[in-house]
Amino acid sequence: MSAERIVIVGGGPAGQAAAAAYRDAGGDGSVAILAREPDPPYERPPLTKDFLRGESGREALPLVDAAWYQEHGVDLRTDAEVAEVDLGRADVWTVGGEAVAFDRLLLATGADPIVPPIPGADGPAVQTVRRIGDSERLGEIGAGDAVLVVGSGFIGCEAAASLAMRGAAVTIASLEEAPQAKRLGPEVAAEIAGWLEGLGVEILPEAELDSIRPAGDRSARARFADGEERVADRILLALGVERNDGLAAAIGLPVEDGVQVGPTMESADPRLLAAGDVAFAFNTTAGRRLRVEHWGEALNMGEIAGKTMAGKEAAWDVAPGFWSVIGVHTLKFVGWGDGHDESRFEPGEEGAFACWYGKAGELVGVVSHLDDAAYERGRDLIEERAPWS
Repeated sequence: MSAERIVIVGGGPAGQAAAAAYRDAGGDGSVAILAREPDPPYERPPLTKDFLRGESGREALPLVDAAWYQEHGVDLRTDAEVAEVDLGRADVWTVGGEAVAFDRLLLATGADPIVPPIPGADGPAVQTVRRIGDSERLGEIGAGDAVLVVGSGFIGCEAAASLAMRGAAVTIASLEEAPQAKRLGPEVAAEIAGWLEGLGVEILPEAELDSIRPAGDRSARARFADGEERVADRILLALGVERNDGLAAAIGLPVEDGVQVGPTMESADPRLLAAGDVAFAFNTTAGRRLRVEHWGEALNMGEIAGKTMAGKEAAWDVAPGFWSVIGVHTLKFVGWGDGHDESRFEPGEEGAFACWYGKAGELVGVVSHLDDAAYERGRDLIEERAPWS
């Protein structure tokens, strides 16, 4: 083993992928992963899908077998939240008061769900979903229980569908006229709304949450800006995430929409890297920095960071993509993800469709359902910077 000390702050997909890529690329320094959570790195996507529906258990969640860390010489420390980075001493300090020295430091601190600053958002019947325990708590909801999902992003739609499939009476409150209308356009939004309504989910359009207050021993009453109120046994806040970039900001790294890093995941200080949800990374094919919150892209970025720390050439140059499963329907998206100014919806047979997105005369994204050919062809065209036509 060399004397190089690699420290990874964060026990999510980017952190685990970085450790694996570092070893696979021949990196022989010491590697420590400091994970905030008590569980080893695990799959988050099932928490709003099959795990929430009870179709899979905890044993299916870990990213790698428990023995992997020892076999690859990776010191995984759970319940090890980092409170401070000392660049002068080149070490990090955990909340528990432990100092861990580094030569290269990867910030893979991810993001946390947004909790709006409104009365009652911290009530006992209110929650978010990001960790295993959050999903397990949602899983306690029984058939017939009333659930209000506030937010119609992918997490909100996935959780609403899964809870409805468990027999809950689900309402989803959207700030938009229909779920995902701004991101994916009216036609795709109408398809998503139809899938949810087909499961019995009620949709409240243009509903801005104003306050929450108790309604009995275990229920809560949500009040919206237009005066409408809904009582629920559980309120799930699914309003997006905010990046955990506090450590980076505290040590003076440029933080704008995340930690600014180049295509190799290195910051302005070559000792410091960032990857995953916390990173605002430069994509060489797009020619600009992109904000992404996709599981697969966290893995990609982590792999690039690991190779970079091992001294291998690697750069982020692919178009980001993700899949979202809403009930029994799978959406596949690939694109730069920073907006579009025109779109074209192409319906197919038996519910299949593709929707193409353009911006400033260039093809910038495609979403598909039951049309893998469009998804694959779209990736190639987007990465070629093909013109909109």
